Amino acid sequence: MSRPAAGPGLREGSRNRDVQVRTPSRLDELLEERLLQSVDDQTLALIMRRRQSRKPKDRGWLVRRLLLAGDVLGLSLGFLSAAGASEAKWPGTWIGFAIFVASLPAWVVGAKLLGLYDEDEAEADHTTLDDLGRVFLLVTTGAFGFAVAASYTTADMKQVLLFWVLGMVGVAGGRALARVTSRRTLTYLQNAVIVGAGDIGQLIGRKVLQHPEYGINLVGFVDAEPKERQSALGHLTILGTPEELPEIVRLLGIDRVIIAFSRDDPRQTLEIVRPLRQFNVQVDIVPRLFGIVGPNAEVHSLEAMPMLGLPPAKLGRSSMLLKRVMDIVGAALLLVFTAPLFAGFAWRIKRDSPGPIFFRQRRLGLNQREFTVLKFRTMHVNAGDGPHRDYIKSSMAGNGEQASNGLFKLERTEDMTRFGAWLRRTSLDELPQLINVLRGDMSLVGPRPCLPYEVEHFAPHHFERFLVPAGLTGLWQVRARAHSDFGEALDIDVLYARSWSLGLDLQLLLRTPLQLLRSTATS
Repeated sequence: MSRPAAGPGLREGSRNRDVQVRTPSRLDELLEERLLQSVDDQTLALIMRRRQSRKPKDRGWLVRRLLLAGDVLGLSLGFLSAAGASEAKWPGTWIGFAIFVASLPAWVVGAKLLGLYDEDEAEADHTTLDDLGRVFLLVTTGAFGFAVAASYTTADMKQVLLFWVLGMVGVAGGRALARVTSRRTLTYLQNAVIVGAGDIGQLIGRKVLQHPEYGINLVGFVDAEPKERQSALGHLTILGTPEELPEIVRLLGIDRVIIAFSRDDPRQTLEIVRPLRQFNVQVDIVPRLFGIVGPNAEVHSLEAMPMLGLPPAKLGRSSMLLKRVMDIVGAALLLVFTAPLFAGFAWRIKRDSPGPIFFRQRRLGLNQREFTVLKFRTMHVNAGDGPHRDYIKSSMAGNGEQASNGLFKLERTEDMTRFGAWLRRTSLDELPQLINVLRGDMSLVGPRPCLPYEVEHFAPHHFERFLVPAGLTGLWQVRARAHSDFGEALDIDVLYARSWSLGLDLQLLLRTPLQLLRSTATS
């Protein structure tokens, strides 16, 4: 691949957005030439595209505008559909439509106040599902305003109710379409570097590479004393030292800097971060206590001193009751809807190989209570658990290797039946666990039900995963799946136990079908 020379034309456009041009030195020229030789083709294309643009656009600029268009489109379609479905005069008249159009700025301001346009730039894994609560609040408030207006006219209140429902569907659909559209463009990609090439930095790098849907183009690492690079990191190289970070950000048009030091003096981290404030970059800092900091951690202050608050991990009685009610209702409905699948899978399993339809195995649930988990049988009846025991032992010892498909998943093709391999790949072999949920052995959402012999390799904090019921789906299954080794999966399970909320359970349930449709999740 031929690389462009670091000529004046390149240097002139290489500043990061709002930073003023300064006269390049010979040191700048040498650094720029070295950096351009270090990056891959995609990074080079992004750099050249931005330098050729007089006013380069970034992810935030793009997504905010597309989300705004999606909101207006969704609300308009909801209003017109509700107007067309009713014979009432007020909603369907030009006056009613004019009132709706005049109210659009108020809708946009409300969405802005609720933060519906501000999170995609910073949060790499933000989705429309994360917006649903605030979308519900926005549309409900707006529909209430229309209801008040309708009470002074001859308007049909049923139409207002219909607009409330269609408005929520329209806005959610519009925002989903906006995000799908934005993620297909080069503008959505963010050039990123990781400061720290130790174990934590390389772990973050691997996770970023495994999730291209995040839109993060990882350029490389910045570290003065890097560890040996893991093979899974591919082309990524060391771009320079922390002292060179401001110049690296400026020359390569970096949008995101991830600080992943674990043992350095906090003052050194401050010295790295402070010069970056002159650039328009997102700075993400991996906390030293990242193993216990969950999504529900709150920042509060004591005499202006920021403090990170971690709520208790154990669920209260009311929370457990609420979770159990949701499990009973959800499992019962799902068993009714999936009954045809049960019948079809049972026939296919019996036809594929001799043996029982269900595979039964002892697992550990809430408070390490043993129960018998049910799954559709995917292996021949004579398959033992020896290979899995060895895999778990190797993984927890830090020797876990990615399989040939790039995933941390034990490949046992010789033990699999033909239909069983498909069931495992789609995770439909776990459908019978709905019966476990109905019995009270499991929950719809929770940590993966582990095997008794796996606890032999647990670290002390891993036992916190037993503070909540085991689940059919969970944080690990949705966020990482087979992209994480066994030790990382345990840490994610513990994170779920420490972060439980009804909202988190609902979010994970909604995300599970989408995750199952991703072919890269388990195969």
